[in-house]
Amino acid sequence: MSAKVPRETNPDAPHLPVLIDAILDNVTPQGVWVDGTFGAGGYTKAFLDKGAKVIAIDRDPLVFEMAATWAGGYPDLILKRGTFSELDTLAGELVDGVVLDLGVSSMQLDQAERGFSFLRDGPLDMRMGQDGLSAADLVNEGSEALLADILFQYGEERASRRIAKAIIAARPITTTAKLVEVIESVLPKGNPSKSHPATRSFQAIRIAVNDEFGQLISGLEAAERALKPGGELAVVTFHSLEDRIVKKYLQARAGRTGGGSRHAPEQLADAPTFELITRKAVTADKDELARNPRSRSAKLRVGRRTDAPAADKGRAGLGLPKLTGQELL
Repeated sequence: MSAKVPRETNPDAPHLPVLIDAILDNVTPQGVWVDGTFGAGGYTKAFLDKGAKVIAIDRDPLVFEMAATWAGGYPDLILKRGTFSELDTLAGELVDGVVLDLGVSSMQLDQAERGFSFLRDGPLDMRMGQDGLSAADLVNEGSEALLADILFQYGEERASRRIAKAIIAARPITTTAKLVEVIESVLPKGNPSKSHPATRSFQAIRIAVNDEFGQLISGLEAAERALKPGGELAVVTFHSLEDRIVKKYLQARAGRTGGGSRHAPEQLADAPTFELITRKAVTADKDELARNPRSRSAKLRVGRRTDAPAADKGRAGLGLPKLTGQELL
């Protein structure tokens, strides 16, 4: 995971780290930082160049092969394979900061053989870690009800039932081009000024295959455990549901969950584990939008760790989408 793409308008655009200037304006890039979504290394390089030591984590083994050409020039860089949901364990120490950039990376989209892109024909895969359930497994073996639920809950696709029915009728589906064809067959012709008709469906299937929402909550909890008092957490999202989860998490941990009813019994609140550095989401300015169209739907939220101990406060009320009684394969 790295500079993430909300939709694919220009696959050949350079891989620029989204909102990096905004991140550096809102954090102190010193000490030990964890880049939990290493990808192409854009954030890692920026922090290293500011004098930080970086522990870079990614679930995709290919990103480390691609980094081999430059990583050796940074003695303060440590590369570790794994998911950011286990970043506290992988870091092995308390850290001064954590940066997370969510979604699929530009590199993964550009590799047709990975099956992430609806603009590049390839096998229907979408696995970031290259193991476990694939998109082909889900599309060809999932029930119509499960597929419709995934498309609606994870992709906010209003035509989820029509698309799921068409997928069932067209199986087996083994390539991205075939899946795009099926999706387009039941949707109005796309408007060139809007996102591709397959955007929401591909996004939803990718999220399900990689358990991205579950990973996000676990990653935020891991960051809370890993950060020193005063440590900073910066999260960049591209998906409205992801941003809602991050917003609710930081607000809840900062004690900003809203007042209860005056008729309800008074309850003792846990000590806040974060304070909000950004009260509202930070978005790209005009210069960045012109320089990097991939940043148009990006949102940055930043929190600072307090000295209160991390605690399991539960996940209720964090806006985590749930499948209605369905289990993945």
